Amino acid sequence: MTTGGQQAQIGNVDLVKQLNGAAVYRLIDQQGPISRIQIADVSQLAPASVTKITRQLLERGLIKEVEQQASTGGRRAISIITEARPFHTIAVRLGRHDATITLYDLSAKSLAEQHYALPERTQETLENALFESIAQFIELNQRKIRELIAISVILPGLVDPNKGIVRYMPHISVGAWKLVDALEARFKVTSFVGHDIRSLALAEHYFGATRDCQDSILVRLHRGTGAGIIVNGQIFLGSNGNVGEIGHIQIDPLGERCHCGNFGCLETVAANAAIENRVRHLLTQGYASKLSLNDCSITAICKAANRHDALATEVIDHVGRQLGKAVSIAINLFNPQKVVIAGEITEADKVLLPAIQNCINAQVLKDFRRNLPVVTSELNHQSAIGAFALVKRAMLNGVLLQRLLEN
Repeated sequence: MTTGGQQAQIGNVDLVKQLNGAAVYRLIDQQGPISRIQIADVSQLAPASVTKITRQLLERGLIKEVEQQASTGGRRAISIITEARPFHTIAVRLGRHDATITLYDLSAKSLAEQHYALPERTQETLENALFESIAQFIELNQRKIRELIAISVILPGLVDPNKGIVRYMPHISVGAWKLVDALEARFKVTSFVGHDIRSLALAEHYFGATRDCQDSILVRLHRGTGAGIIVNGQIFLGSNGNVGEIGHIQIDPLGERCHCGNFGCLETVAANAAIENRVRHLLTQGYASKLSLNDCSITAICKAANRHDALATEVIDHVGRQLGKAVSIAINLFNPQKVVIAGEITEADKVLLPAIQNCINAQVLKDFRRNLPVVTSELNHQSAIGAFALVKRAMLNGVLLQRLLEN
């Protein structure tokens, strides 16, 4: 009979193995080509441990050796880099009425993408339709997939990423939807679930605008307004896995009623539908514009603002000022190194960003706003990249890496 102490010891040994493996893999991924001696030096692991871990990674095909020209002109040093091409991930961005499914290799290269309509209104029918779409996508791309190592889904709502449970979605009723368990039972592959905007913030940190910093805030305007906060290179999630509802900061106590029940939330002004409705309202009031009631989509509004249309410019500037108030609060709270704005509205960044910046200049502590870039997303057109970021994180922290080594 195993005692509790022995079980804890076994657990600790497994954890140390995972953490050491992750430390080595992370260095190779981020600093490769790198030699074993350099890995031991930087990681502070014993050379024998580094040799053992790199042997396991080599045997599994997760890394490969490359020769580098020695600077002295002598024998070429053997260095190591990660191997990305044989390992594939299915990344899913589940929206309110559709899904975008993308096939990635481990270098974040997109190899295939499909869009599927999912108008289902219940948790059960949505799960069935989603799983059928994933199965179709796998069949369609069978020749491109060498080894499927993970399926990852991001979505709007409240997610418990540690338990793999979806607790709330804005458009359908869900009851503690055990999405990860269901995915793993159906597809027999490690699966992940996360919040769409929080995951996009992580993707910007790995592959986009915030690669060069450890602390950042991403704000995305789409159907609603949400934020993802990166602290020390990790998504800041809080005790129940959800932080960043910037859309529900009140910016106007006399403003419109929000779906959350409050009045004048940022989301009632800075979201695509709210922007489009404001333009329609101003047009019906007789304001002059090249925009028409037949075409005042967010895309058309941004194009008009870029062409100096007075009405479109005023509307985007107004959104920027309201957004700037909420962003300023977030900066004063978190003191980030960079702020990223994402969403279709960034097509009018020449109007939007100065309006946000004016608020920051007026409302943020001087030391917090000094050398603080406010930039647009580099990943706006990759809707499923946030889902892939969850897989990348699981490789770098050893959770998925260890499973691959044991498999």
